[in-house]
Amino acid sequence: MADIVDRQTRSRMMSGIRGKDTKPEMVLRRALHARGFRYRLHGKGVPGRPDMILAKYRAVIFVHGCFWHRHEGCRYATTPATRPEFWAEKFAANVRRDRATCDALVADGWRVATIWECALRKPQSVEQTAAAIEEWLLSENRQLEIGETDPG
Repeated sequence: MADIVDRQTRSRMMSGIRGKDTKPEMVLRRALHARGFRYRLHGKGVPGRPDMILAKYRAVIFVHGCFWHRHEGCRYATTPATRPEFWAEKFAANVRRDRATCDALVADGWRVATIWECALRKPQSVEQTAAAIEEWLLSENRQLEIGETDPG
């Protein structure tokens, strides 16, 4: 199926997709801040520049987009029909980078949470996610992953 816009327009649209301060990231930040958690953003000295760094808990939080980071089994992790081999390699590189970053953080003694955007689409889901993160931060668990299909 052909693209419905020309190459220049598609390029402009794709370049407008932000990597920081996305809507899912902002709603989670507000929910955690309301619960009394304080964090640093996108720390340069931490592998992978996590979205949130909670040094007091030696924990980092990544808010991943289901499409770009390939949330397995998620309805939002679709693959474009145009240039499928390009997209397959791009997505595979993202997944490899995410895995390497997580491994490096765990090796450095950090606790790692991955929150998928699908878990932050509805207000009640945001609250459930924030509660699960709070519980995780106060526990000794090393890793946490929350998505729409995950209980938390």
